[in-house]
Amino acid sequence: MRPISLAHLTFVNLPPPDMINLAADAGFASVGLRLIAVTPTTPGYPLMDDPDMMRDTLAAMRATGVTVNDIEFVRMTPEFDVAELDPFLAAGAELGAKHIVTAPYDPDINRLADNLAQFADNAARFNMSPVLEFFPWTNVPNLNTALDIVTRTHNPQIGVLLDTLHFDRSASCLSDISNAEQSRFPFIHLCDAMVMPEYSNETLLHTAREARLIPGQGQIRLGDILAQLPTEIPIALEIPMRAMPGPENKIYLAKMMLAATRVILAEHPGQ
Repeated sequence: MRPISLAHLTFVNLPPPDMINLAADAGFASVGLRLIAVTPTTPGYPLMDDPDMMRDTLAAMRATGVTVNDIEFVRMTPEFDVAELDPFLAAGAELGAKHIVTAPYDPDINRLADNLAQFADNAARFNMSPVLEFFPWTNVPNLNTALDIVTRTHNPQIGVLLDTLHFDRSASCLSDISNAEQSRFPFIHLCDAMVMPEYSNETLLHTAREARLIPGQGQIRLGDILAQLPTEIPIALEIPMRAMPGPENKIYLAKMMLAATRVILAEHPGQ
């Protein structure tokens, strides 16, 4: 059975030890952890600066067997300084993470590619590799633009993070996936959502951060997307929802997300 990861944004208010315990109870094999906050109103958990929480996180991993697939969230801005992220990378290495989620917030594509290449070289010292996620509201709005940037780095270890929500809401098409080097997709983010004729930036951001749906409950052509990808590509569920349940219901919801994903994967096994 294909292992499935639980992305931290799904339950972003849970500190890493609680996130790991929830993932284990729900049947997930791994998690993504948000060590750097994305917005002023959502949390990040800087384990590189919190030895007590790092200790508790490692203890939860040992007790449950849950691993860390990726850490996030690195903004590639014009002011990006690769050296500043060494403590973050060291924390990721201690967690055994494989990948680092990066985000394009630099209007200069050439500089973005150069900084991403430098970051990848530094991350390799910690046995990790970055993935560049594309977002329709940025200047890297679709899959092909992201693929072009990682190609410019001349580093085959740098991947692109395909999130099914952003893919569906961007100027991307299925052939963009099938025509790409499949090694560029080390894992994907899976979720569902309703499909509309057009989207404002406000709608894009709102859905991405708090109004996604469980696979099979929306209208994204998840089966068609999965059909373009290798059968065993790792899946991470990133499904933040506006009205999150209380602690007693989070495990039920996580189990429901996992079960629904298993159904989708069984119906659409991929290439």
